[in-house]
Amino acid sequence: MENQVQYHQYECLLFDLDDTLYPLSSGISVQITKNIKEYMIQKLGMDESEVPELCISLYKDYGTTMAGLKAQGYNFDYDDFHSFVHGRLPYELFTPDPVLRGLLLSLPIRKVIFTNSDKKHADTVLKRLGIEDCFESVVCFETLNPTNNADDSVGAEETEHIEQPNTGAVVPKTPVVCKPFKLAYEEAFKFANIDPQRTLFFDDSIRNIKTAKQCGLHTVLVGTSHRTKGVDYALESIHNMKEALPELWEITTEQSENVQTTREIAIEQLVEA
Repeated sequence: MENQVQYHQYECLLFDLDDTLYPLSSGISVQITKNIKEYMIQKLGMDESEVPELCISLYKDYGTTMAGLKAQGYNFDYDDFHSFVHGRLPYELFTPDPVLRGLLLSLPIRKVIFTNSDKKHADTVLKRLGIEDCFESVVCFETLNPTNNADDSVGAEETEHIEQPNTGAVVPKTPVVCKPFKLAYEEAFKFANIDPQRTLFFDDSIRNIKTAKQCGLHTVLVGTSHRTKGVDYALESIHNMKEALPELWEITTEQSENVQTTREIAIEQLVEA
């Protein structure tokens, strides 16, 4: 039987983690920022009065403050940074999300996590939300940065400069691979065997969404219902997936029925033979 239904354009759903699979209102992001500032003061010996503004500017320029600190020439161990910033988070604030779990499990499409966070943090959050078994793989900090060298910062005299994603501003190069830089997406595509043209990407950051669009991904901005340039869909909450994208379920269901019919025909042919 020939399939009369248009083949679904998506073969993979790519999800950011923090403030995407759980809401910004959880307060976790505020705590992460607080811990980063304390790390800069306590571990890197920075002036407390300068930290707040620098923390914001580095995040804006590099996607993560860590990447910005490395670009500025600060030497520190990645694991030490993550342990300090994420190891003290109040993970007890997370509770299982059966609604999200049900949505994810009802989608027979590949699902992959793509986060700038370290693996331990990603694993903990997914487990706390009760969705750790809903994803095929996790692309995280260690995936994008397989080495952990405390001395990999670029020296002041040999500093290279790169063009900042989306704005075109020129900034010192960072050794850290992370969103919103295109290299992070390219590495994620290779690691998870992803075809960007047939992948739907969910993220709460408009910068990450813009780069994703440049890389050929279809995009969903999570955390607002306001759709802007470069955004294919906008969701107030990840829980609104089915309302905004019902075709993911409807078309997949029809495909499953056709697959079943094809199997039945194959069995009949075997019996007749």
